[in-house]
Amino acid sequence: MIETHDVALTSAEHDFRVRVYPAPDPGGAMLVWLHGGAFMFGTLDMPEADQVGRRLSERGITVVSVDYTLAPLGALDAFGPPPEESDVSPEQIRAEAAAAGPRARFPVPSLQTVAAFDWAVENAVRYAADPARVSLGGASAGANLATGAAMRLRDRARRDRGATSPRFLALVYPSLHDGILEPNDETAGILRDVPAGRLFTPEIRSVINRNYLPDGDDPHGYAFPGGHDLTSLPPTLIVNAERDSLRPSGEAFAAELARASVDVRVVRQHGAMHGYLSEIGAPAAERTLALLEQAISQA
Repeated sequence: MIETHDVALTSAEHDFRVRVYPAPDPGGAMLVWLHGGAFMFGTLDMPEADQVGRRLSERGITVVSVDYTLAPLGALDAFGPPPEESDVSPEQIRAEAAAAGPRARFPVPSLQTVAAFDWAVENAVRYAADPARVSLGGASAGANLATGAAMRLRDRARRDRGATSPRFLALVYPSLHDGILEPNDETAGILRDVPAGRLFTPEIRSVINRNYLPDGDDPHGYAFPGGHDLTSLPPTLIVNAERDSLRPSGEAFAAELARASVDVRVVRQHGAMHGYLSEIGAPAAERTLALLEQAISQA
């Protein structure tokens, strides 16, 4: 059983915390991990956060899971009612979301991600990890935050040669562009069979993104990295869900990284839908955890 502990931090004038999953048999690598949730949902206890932390720490990687400040609930109505098969009522969703505490839009979560990375580097030796082997990663909106923070850290390293940057970037079903990218014919055909409640439409994505970054002003790409300067980012693993309307973003971003001369590996989890890391024991989740462990351990 992994014994976790929480650490209180402050960044961008907002308190937040990280949950540390110390590896019982550390292999020297550390991962700063961010859950998803459309920037306004998610907790450290959801499987997408907790399962990743526990499973990777069991495999020798100390994980620092970030409880970043969530965005306001202004986009909540865009999601509509939960799927019919869900046992969670709309009232429960609203109650749980409202219990998250103070909220803030970009750039607060992005700056907190940088602060969490810096804390991990400063404390890596305490967990028998190498400060030069601290990676960044996340799922969905968390993958967006991890990438934006990696860009901030890259730019900081360009100004200060002694500054530490992530060793590796691990992105699972990421949302990296400001909007839904048009799928090709093959992808569009696959998405036609996905329940409507499991897909992000252009309208929903627009509401979510404007809730996070109201004016859309993003000159450096720290909010939505796609289409911006990606040179000098760390080697990257992108794992996409096949039956996900965000998959074109992950695939396009992989191509952008390759054009920027960044080492990138892109994997498609066949048959999987968005959010599968919260399905404990699901084949796609198991395969992805194995990919994360291998990539981060060897980085």
